[in-house]
Amino acid sequence: NLMQGGGISRRLIKFCDALLGWLPGGLGMVAVLTCMFFAAISGSGPATVAAIGGLMIPEMVNAGYDKAFSAALLSVAGAIGVIIPPSIPMVNFGVAGSVSIASLFAAGFLPGILVGISLMIVCYFSAKKHGYGMQEVKHFSWKEVGKSFIDAFWALLMPIIILGGIYGGVFTPTEAAGVSVIYGFVVGVFIYKEMKIRDLVPMLMSAAKSTAMVMMIIAAAAGFGWILTSERIPDAIASAMLTVSNNKYVILLLINLLLLFVGCIMETTASIIILTPIFLPMVTQLGVNPIHFGLIMVVNLAIGMSTPPLGVNLFVSCGIAKISIEENARQLVKFLAANIVALLLITYIEPIAMIIPRMMGLA
Repeated sequence: NLMQGGGISRRLIKFCDALLGWLPGGLGMVAVLTCMFFAAISGSGPATVAAIGGLMIPEMVNAGYDKAFSAALLSVAGAIGVIIPPSIPMVNFGVAGSVSIASLFAAGFLPGILVGISLMIVCYFSAKKHGYGMQEVKHFSWKEVGKSFIDAFWALLMPIIILGGIYGGVFTPTEAAGVSVIYGFVVGVFIYKEMKIRDLVPMLMSAAKSTAMVMMIIAAAAGFGWILTSERIPDAIASAMLTVSNNKYVILLLINLLLLFVGCIMETTASIIILTPIFLPMVTQLGVNPIHFGLIMVVNLAIGMSTPPLGVNLFVSCGIAKISIEENARQLVKFLAANIVALLLITYIEPIAMIIPRMMGLA
């Protein structure tokens, strides 16, 4: 809310528009790229959808994009918010599985970029087929890129401060949240001067409403998770998997299928807390690196943020676009298919997740 009200989100969008807005499907690509930048600030899928979708969905509709297509794109692109670090689910996985959170953060960059590129490809071909945004053809300009970069400098500096502070040991991932709030307030009030102190009350109210919506879903998921655990259903599933095969690749495929299903019916935090202690020992025995498995799990459950009936991103994007879940779901299929292709590449090509942590000496 601070970044949206203080002009940070709008400047990020303008910079991304200068880079990609001239391509077919360019405005959709701009939405995805902005979500990727915003992911390096928020660490939350619903927050990314709310901040970027609130600006981009009306903009895309005005440019001739289908409203349901725009909402579906933002609901899926918002999930990049939990793949590119900092990431709340990665913190949860690191705690639940005793895995280095810094290593998980380092591993998230390339998978997040891969997911973003896959969504951009869908935008390109969809725009070619349906003519989205073709009435406002733009031309690429280095001058415009430079101008928008200077205007967005303080916005672009934000992820550098947050991630640099985490990797430099200046503050923890949790403390980074407080740092980002202070930074967003200072930039919005004193540098961009688009926000007044009186604006804080409605922003706090809006943040409270968004948080309450998500916490209601988490509360329901926690109850469901307690029932699953008390009935020892996850243990039974893990045992059943090992009876099917001892092959690492087959087990990873089965876990992917299970997690895609779980993501539809359980909240991400609850899923990680319940399933990590079950699956992590099993896959490490098969030779899967815990950091790599953490990324597989996070990307899987990120897809679940956009799938009904429990997709929190879906609810946020439908609320912004004022459409039904059914309308959104019809346009969702192509984006989910692209996400699943990216997921399989991340699962079976280990260097996509592991090359950066190894270069940084974190794995």
